[in-house]
Amino acid sequence: MTRYAQILSTGRYVPEKVLTNAYFNQILNRDVDEWLVQNVGIRERRVMAADETTSDLALHAARQALTRANLSPTDLDLIIVATDTPDYLSPGTSSVLQGKLGATRAGTFDVNCACAGWATAMETAARFIMTDDDINHVLVVGAYGMSRFVDYTDRYTCTLFADGAGATVLGVGDAPGFIAGKRFADGTYADALGIYTGGAACPITPIETNGGAPRVQFVRKFPATFNTEHWPRLVREVVTKAGMTLDEIDFYLFTQLNLNTIKLIMELLEQPLTKTHWIMDKWGYTGSACIPMALDDALTNGRGPKPGDNILFCASGGGIAMAASVWRWVG
Repeated sequence: MTRYAQILSTGRYVPEKVLTNAYFNQILNRDVDEWLVQNVGIRERRVMAADETTSDLALHAARQALTRANLSPTDLDLIIVATDTPDYLSPGTSSVLQGKLGATRAGTFDVNCACAGWATAMETAARFIMTDDDINHVLVVGAYGMSRFVDYTDRYTCTLFADGAGATVLGVGDAPGFIAGKRFADGTYADALGIYTGGAACPITPIETNGGAPRVQFVRKFPATFNTEHWPRLVREVVTKAGMTLDEIDFYLFTQLNLNTIKLIMELLEQPLTKTHWIMDKWGYTGSACIPMALDDALTNGRGPKPGDNILFCASGGGIAMAASVWRWVG
């Protein structure tokens, strides 16, 4: 019997603490509000509390998704956490989450392809379900705790990044949920944006001071048109692979970094803005968590996919890594 992977439920967690653009006007001693709203679409963002960490964000989102799927943690066979802001270099944040959640039957692993992590993890989870009779329920969490790695004197990064988590529970169905996936990467930009301390290439020693502290930084510029050049091509390729046309996709979700880019992509694809959704205006940029958070927010507000709709996820992250996939929403 053919096994199909379906999305059973979603969940999200948004920290309580709000940082408005006005806050950055004050700490940076310059007006960044107007530029952020007009060029990026961000008005405010959330950051986690001092006693929270990435696995805690993931835990809240996971519990919500499990409750909505009418499942308990012990029903899970596998947990995949997509993050590039892990609790530790080792062990994996998925194992930390498994312990906090009490998912005693679940195997675990992390996925790190930066902000393309959740989209990549979703396809990975789907393929586990489709090919392994032992895997019936998979929890996929995109979690982002980038505020711990932000230099609040660097106006190029501190105004963008925020914290949050989005979760999905996948299960076995009798009709296709996951339909097709495609990936793309350009490793020549691996040194452009990232957290370049703390790993084997640049370890931190006790004698290092702030210069060695892990922090997210733009080292060199990406081409300004990188996403607008590659997203439409990747979208068209995965839609063709799914045996569909762009018009047959009912709902599109993109990495939530720049609202103007999303609007331009929908225009290039000749699709109406009513087919997409965005959250960066109220929650800032949440990396690998942003697409599942946007999906959950759209569903909560009655703007998400309906049963039978075809949906497309398209994500990009540092590296550069990109991933896109087409799903049918079962609901």
